Amino acid sequence: MLNGFSVDVLLDLLAQRVAEKMRAQFDPASAGGGIVPRLLSVEQAAIRIGRSKEAVQHMVASRKLPTVRDGRRVFLDIEDLDRWIEANKEPARD
Repeated sequence: MLNGFSVDVLLDLLAQRVAEKMRAQFDPASAGGGIVPRLLSVEQAAIRIGRSKEAVQHMVASRKLPTVRDGRRVFLDIEDLDRWIEANKEPARD
């Protein structure tokens, strides 16, 4: 016990803080008060389409995904990501 807290209580509090920070980082709507940005960073785009950051960088470099550039910064339009998903869907078998 540490200052009246058990190890279990401290671990639960730590887990809760980590979960909140992860949610804010990976869920743009929770971080911005419900506002989902239209432009995503490469990291955010990777999470959205379920690919690694490196895979998205490769897709950008090979021009499989359109980008919005601001100097050296690269952004991906959420609508383009959604179109990429739809274009790459395979129909289900009957």
